[in-house]
Amino acid sequence: MSASSSAAGAAEHQFFQLHVNGQTRDVADSWNGESLLFVLRERLGLLGSKGACEQGECGSCSVLVDGALVCGCLVLAASAVGQEIVTIEGIAPHGSPSDVQLAFVEAGAVQCGFCTPGLIMATHALLERSPEPSELEIREELSGNVCRCTGYGRIIDAVQRVAVARREVPR
Repeated sequence: MSASSSAAGAAEHQFFQLHVNGQTRDVADSWNGESLLFVLRERLGLLGSKGACEQGECGSCSVLVDGALVCGCLVLAASAVGQEIVTIEGIAPHGSPSDVQLAFVEAGAVQCGFCTPGLIMATHALLERSPEPSELEIREELSGNVCRCTGYGRIIDAVQRVAVARREVPR
């Protein structure tokens, strides 16, 4: 390898910080083209978000960036600098499940678990925007998430359970 190609390779790697789940995290030796999903999983060790299609079609990599639901596989990590990122690991106090996670378990909406993090993130985003969603709104919001195990009836039931519970006991 020549000195010029070595210098060019070094220029492609960078250091930056991301604000993830309420903490500032250092990202060292990242390549400019790494996806947010890759950086979260491989550089920061946050394994909750899953990588399946890597094309933004399945929703298993869904995270919140400044409150907006995004597919982490489609977002460049370096573009998220200065924004608040929330992953499945950050939606509830450490060691405690969120009300959405509990409802998914209670409704039997969790089977293999691969799609579950993305569905839970989509549910959180939906209920923040629309605390009393109709079944159509739920189906529309979750349409970007593919589940091959549970069938969507139990997932919709879980979302409706949370909406009802939150009405009865406001957060």
